[in-house]
Amino acid sequence: MTTELRHLPPKSEAELLLRAEQLAGQSFSSLCQADHIPIPRDLRRDKGWVGQLIEGQLGAMAGSKPEQDFPELGIELKTLPIDEQGNPLESTFVCVTPLIGITGLRWESSNVRNKLSRVLWVPVEGSRHIPLAERRIATPFIWSPDAEEEQLLRQDWEELMELVALGQIESITAHHGEVLQLRPKAANGQALTPAIGRQGELIQTRPRGFYLRTRFTRRLLQKVFFPH
Repeated sequence: MTTELRHLPPKSEAELLLRAEQLAGQSFSSLCQADHIPIPRDLRRDKGWVGQLIEGQLGAMAGSKPEQDFPELGIELKTLPIDEQGNPLESTFVCVTPLIGITGLRWESSNVRNKLSRVLWVPVEGSRHIPLAERRIATPFIWSPDAEEEQLLRQDWEELMELVALGQIESITAHHGEVLQLRPKAANGQALTPAIGRQGELIQTRPRGFYLRTRFTRRLLQKVFFPH
């Protein structure tokens, strides 16, 4: 599923943020009417629809490539469904996890760090009782991790990738990691990909993805909108 219209990419971070701020308060129906984009009844079969809608409005070009959504600006786009109290409703997908060929891979050159080095966050209404067409876009903000946040991310990434390298992929659960999770990431349960087994052999397993826990994104929202 793709939206029909993709706006031109912004030429600067300031232009990107201004364009995102102009979306704040608008409903999905108003955006879709202006660009003649059909709205699905719900998101069960169109889980990525909201993100694609916002990508199109803001001119993101990378799609699912392993680079930022705005590579010329070095900025990643993340939509964040929130409830009426402004709390995140779900964890945030960061990127697909490499499961083989990871010898020598370091945090500094990892795709997680690259994706999260500078992020345009676009919170959106996500409560299920609000019809999809009526859900509105909240105030966006641009964020880069501070020293403490980067240390938390790095620590979880290094611990999770060590388990992958040691052939422990099947023993990793959603409980591992303080702010970063490793979870199955595939359109269906039949998709398999190579990984390292317990004896160093190649095995077949479900693809995995890195996700930010809601406790992390909730803290980001509080820091931006309710600073002490």
